[in-house]
Amino acid sequence: MTGYRGRFAPSPTGPLHAGSMLAALASWLDARAHEGQWLVRIEDVDRQRCSPELAHLILQQLRDCGLQSDLPPLWQSGRSEAYQQSLDQLAARGIAYPCCCTRRELEAAHNDNPMQRPRHAELIYRGTCRNGLKGGISKKSLAWRVRTDACKPIQWSDRRLGAQEQDVQREVGDFVLKRADGCYSYQLAVVLDDAAQGITDVVRGEDLSNNTARQILLQRQLKLPTPRYLHTPLVLGANQEKLSKQNGALAIDSTQPLAALNQAALVLGLPPQQGKLADALNSWVGAWRTLWLPLYNPAP
Repeated sequence: MTGYRGRFAPSPTGPLHAGSMLAALASWLDARAHEGQWLVRIEDVDRQRCSPELAHLILQQLRDCGLQSDLPPLWQSGRSEAYQQSLDQLAARGIAYPCCCTRRELEAAHNDNPMQRPRHAELIYRGTCRNGLKGGISKKSLAWRVRTDACKPIQWSDRRLGAQEQDVQREVGDFVLKRADGCYSYQLAVVLDDAAQGITDVVRGEDLSNNTARQILLQRQLKLPTPRYLHTPLVLGANQEKLSKQNGALAIDSTQPLAALNQAALVLGLPPQQGKLADALNSWVGAWRTLWLPLYNPAP
């Protein structure tokens, strides 16, 4: 067993589809190719959108495909106390602050130049409440944000995409750590969970690469280790956008696991397999070592 520990972290808002199956297979293969551990985390911090039934369905789909966590899955819904403790720590140091700006107000602030903001781009928050609530102490705080005004551009190296850099203050602004409805943000939860699970390597879809700088910023503020990152190609829908539940993605048929895995393997540049599931997975582990491990740069 090496010191490698990877993870797959689905949100149980729907069953696994071709896109999430690719992320699961890639992260599993990377862990097995390194003779390390592969863990599953159920990212159900948003309880309004997630359900235990879908989480158990996802776990069954993974088992059907021969992908089983080496340790019991971690459920975000049971970690609210840890998230709040870290938020309190950041607030005590003046790094996190309450914000009363609504989503409608943020949208309105960007409507003066709507054509300059690409679709799905961030609503950059310039720190309206950074030095006190905009409406004064009588106005209710709606969310908690992290200060980015003192942060230098974040630089990191992605195993596939190479050298990366993002100026979080300019490109994102002070981002949310806890929403108005009391739900902790993905950015805060994923950083704390990766540290709690001892994750050394994050393998996930390229659409999440834009989150990496924010997560590194929080890792540094909370004095937590930074994993290595590998962002894989995406499965695209008919409109050439990322395949998702909102984009017509269908649930995988885990009664035909090899068919579902072959579809994911094709996007990863791995050869199709026939025969027994275990033999196919072993073959892909060997192919992964040849194709993807040369991109691996262990920390000194």
